[in-house]
Amino acid sequence: MTMKHLFSATLIALAALGATAAGAHEFKQRDIRIVHPYAVPSLAGVPNGMAFVDLQNQGRAGDRLVRLSSPAAAGVEVHEMKTEAGVMKMRPLDGLALAPGRTVKMADSGLHLMLVGLKAPLKTGDKVPVTLVFEKSGETTVDFWVQDRATGDAAMHRHHDHKH
Repeated sequence: MTMKHLFSATLIALAALGATAAGAHEFKQRDIRIVHPYAVPSLAGVPNGMAFVDLQNQGRAGDRLVRLSSPAAAGVEVHEMKTEAGVMKMRPLDGLALAPGRTVKMADSGLHLMLVGLKAPLKTGDKVPVTLVFEKSGETTVDFWVQDRATGDAAMHRHHDHKH
């Protein structure tokens, strides 16, 4: 192999590795597919942060997200925002049901994760580990990338439009 071919092969391998790393923002825990977990930068002086993720139950039985935690916050909760009588209200939920064959899209539905009592502000480019515990599928820890909400939503939509 000539030096030119070796150099070309190395560039191709590095490009493939980069593409794999960029596309690796999806995780699987048994029947649950965890798609594009991201958090948004926190506001100055605000002790809480928001995060979003799509959870797809690819199994034949229902499952439930029962607990969340992160070393970056005192607690992590599932929250729902709804407008009632013209007033926007936010409330914590006791877990999150995941019906078989269905996807819960947090960014589109008024659902989000609330990182309560942040130990440090969330800044663009950070990665925040969050542990998700499912009733049937068990426990997994994934990195939530901190990025602008518009960027996160756009990336999420691009991912959903991509055919596998």
